[in-house]
Amino acid sequence: MKRVLAVVLLGVGLAAGTALASVEDEIRDRIAPVGEVCVQGDDCGSAAAAPAQAASSGPRSGQAVYDAACSACHASGVAGAPIMGDTDAWAPRIDKGMETLTNHALNGFNAMPARGACSDCSDDEIVAAIEYMVDESQ
Repeated sequence: MKRVLAVVLLGVGLAAGTALASVEDEIRDRIAPVGEVCVQGDDCGSAAAAPAQAASSGPRSGQAVYDAACSACHASGVAGAPIMGDTDAWAPRIDKGMETLTNHALNGFNAMPARGACSDCSDDEIVAAIEYMVDESQ
């Protein structure tokens, strides 16, 4: 009887040890680093592992900027924003001239935040977006 009990306890102990090892492996996998830092000039392994530098394709088009940032408000009229394509809403704004529209877009106006909340847009991209909206709203 003692031998049977010893064999059963040994079996349970081995099973528990295996389960514990499995849990520890899962924990190690979850907390493993996701990457490594490689300083330019250091040999960090293969050249394929070197990060590719993003090539600038130049400024985005007015439509691309509109789609990425401006449409959030100007597609539905959020907070009184004139809806693109609504000639009646845009006419008085267009009559003020591009300089005023650009100033309002860059610096904010009423509920519109500065740069239309597009912090990564250049001035040229903001102007292109304004021109795109004006062209679509005349």
